[in-house]
Amino acid sequence: MRPRGRGGVPPASPALLLLLLPVFMQLLGAPRGEGAGTGAGAPSELRVRVRLPDGQVTEESLQADSDADSISLELRKPDGTLISFTADFKKDVKIFRALILGELEKGQSQFQALCFATRLHHNEIIPSEAMAKLRQKNPRAVRQAEEVRGLEQMHMDVTVNFSQGGLLSPHLRNVCAEAADAIYTRQEDVRFWLEQGVDSFVFEALPKASEQMLLPRCGQMGDRGKPCVCRYGLSLAWYPCMLKYCHGRDRPTPYKCGIRSCQKSYSFDFYVPQRQLCLWDEDP
Repeated sequence: MRPRGRGGVPPASPALLLLLLPVFMQLLGAPRGEGAGTGAGAPSELRVRVRLPDGQVTEESLQADSDADSISLELRKPDGTLISFTADFKKDVKIFRALILGELEKGQSQFQALCFATRLHHNEIIPSEAMAKLRQKNPRAVRQAEEVRGLEQMHMDVTVNFSQGGLLSPHLRNVCAEAADAIYTRQEDVRFWLEQGVDSFVFEALPKASEQMLLPRCGQMGDRGKPCVCRYGLSLAWYPCMLKYCHGRDRPTPYKCGIRSCQKSYSFDFYVPQRQLCLWDEDP
């Protein structure tokens, strides 16, 4: 994603800022002071009610570990699907996981797990130490993102060797344990990680993109035993995507005074050897 500019508000008097502070704390949450809540560096958790793109409301859990320099987000969709997102700032990796409930009456397994690992750009989400300080005064409020970022479509043409996945990110083996045979990434991200010193044996190539172009989408495939290109989409309904900066008459430089929240959707295309591994993809 392209870097976002640092948003600010017009210069305001200290008195006006004091009047606005309670409103800001209620709507967006405010940082805990040093020494408040959990100890320095300890993982912290924030639970918020969020509105999904379809209008329904669910609870979202956000955790930050400033020692590990990581952030995780988890939410359950109304159909029971569990979506999680992990940002590993130390390794420049972000991990998406979906636990998709199966339809037992159709002979499907209890659930199917998918993992997608891509490069993390540090301007995509606020730093872990900033996330660890967030809290909210009104936990019953329903949060809706201030900014809807565009859909990102990704073609996943590489798999990650689960047994070696810890070399890519120490979080991967825990997050993707249920998806050991379905961890996907992209050639362009692999090239970046190889330059950072990750060993090549962590990755395994899928059929080339030119070969996959000859395969039908799984939604068009009637035979459940044949290979096809599967598509899965997910959305992060609400997350702190950038810090806000304010200007004060008595301060020579801008200072952090809040967060901006975003919503972002992703679409992943990837090869599966059998149509039955992509039963949710019904669209042509």
